[in-house]
Amino acid sequence: MQAVKKRVCFVHQEIIIEMSRVCQITGKSAMVGNNVSHSKRRTKRKFDVNLFRKKFYLPNEDRWVQLIVSAAGLRTINKKGIVAAIKDAKAKGILEKI
Repeated sequence: MQAVKKRVCFVHQEIIIEMSRVCQITGKSAMVGNNVSHSKRRTKRKFDVNLFRKKFYLPNEDRWVQLIVSAAGLRTINKKGIVAAIKDAKAKGILEKI
């Protein structure tokens, strides 16, 4: 389940919907870790996922879909094919609808 945040932009008079940064194929999301300085001081930091917005053609449905996928998700799609990757993501509960 992806968290949806709504943010109101008063300059442009519009509502911007922000999705969480999660791969729709693999389910990868950001991790939390530490920055470690030379003196070994540790401060919290966030490791973001390498995400891309890509369009894929589904030949069995004869339409294009846009997915937010990570680099690992792209390799999964290249290996299995888009139809099998989407089927696996739906079975795991990562992808609800496209």
